[in-house]
Amino acid sequence: MNKEELEYYFRKYNSMLFRVIFAEVKSHADAEDIMQEVFIRLFQAQPEFWSAEHEKAWLIRTALNLCKDLFKSKWKQAVTGLDAVPEHEKAYMKVPFIEQDDTLWLVLSLKEQYRQSLYLFYYEGYEIKEIADILEIPMNTVKTNLRRGREELKKLLTQER
Repeated sequence: MNKEELEYYFRKYNSMLFRVIFAEVKSHADAEDIMQEVFIRLFQAQPEFWSAEHEKAWLIRTALNLCKDLFKSKWKQAVTGLDAVPEHEKAYMKVPFIEQDDTLWLVLSLKEQYRQSLYLFYYEGYEIKEIADILEIPMNTVKTNLRRGREELKKLLTQER
């Protein structure tokens, strides 16, 4: 892989990857570190991609695995809740073409399996089969996570009123 190919992947996927990573770690600095590591791994592994969907799924899967590694590390003993995310950090999670989305922060407060499925489905536009491939879980599990996540989200939305 040469410099131009790596730049191509970075330009194509950097904003989407940053949003996915930030949705998991909720820290700008950690998200930048993980994103850098994703592209280092891409450069080192130089995987053969069958399609654009495959390359995107590989990058997201790698990013989510690195997020899990971060949470398992000794450095990340203290967990920061969503309510502790400063307002200026929330600007990094803005989704293109959406002015303001307070629901996004409720989605990010859900359990991991619901959060990941709902985020990838509604905010990144993946289909159920694609989410199943990315998260390496059965399609029916994705459907269940989406249904349960929507139920939890509905409870949170009714509590806010």
